[in-house]
Amino acid sequence: MDKVFQNVFYLFLIILLFKLSQFAYRVIRERRYRKELAQSGMPYIDKMDGRQFEFYLQALFQQLGYKIQVTPSSGDFGADLVMKGKEKIVIQAKRYSAKNRVSLSAVQEVYAAKAYYKANQAWVVTNSYFTKQAKELAAACDVTLLDRADLQKFINEVNPVFKAREIFENITPEPRKCPRCGQDLVVRDGNGTRFFGCSSFPSCRHTEKINKEVSKSRPSL
Repeated sequence: MDKVFQNVFYLFLIILLFKLSQFAYRVIRERRYRKELAQSGMPYIDKMDGRQFEFYLQALFQQLGYKIQVTPSSGDFGADLVMKGKEKIVIQAKRYSAKNRVSLSAVQEVYAAKAYYKANQAWVVTNSYFTKQAKELAAACDVTLLDRADLQKFINEVNPVFKAREIFENITPEPRKCPRCGQDLVVRDGNGTRFFGCSSFPSCRHTEKINKEVSKSRPSL
């Protein structure tokens, strides 16, 4: 009986040690993830609007030695940025909320842009993720996809001089109109959060998040 009890005890001890090692691994992995997340500035990229995100990508690739051509706000033929270095690369930038995934239309558009701008490569860069259909089409069309994990890793490798927080805090989001009264929306600060508020306040109290998806305008460095 004592031997049975001893065997059960050892088995329990092995299981306990295994569970503790699993817990320790998860803690270490979580800490490493949070450190890499903070270094990349992804929390601030998530707060950006489309204009700020494009501006950030410009700064990122200029540090790598690329010359950036900014496409017009309309009639851009599917590219937000055209980068000239050893090779010409067209990029479509997609700053999305975590709930939204980039669809295959982005791949179709940047693939067309590759032909129009006579580029060597076509990329879609997002702070979110891609749909299954977008991945399949990209593989067939030789389009490079950089999703959230890829972008975070890329930023940490580049270690850009321009940090995401600086871009978010100092670059004015894309201008927009109040959907209620038609007046300009202006950037306001409240409780440590930046948001759009109607310029006709207090007669109109409309507010909205800065990173709300809107039609694009093109930034320049």
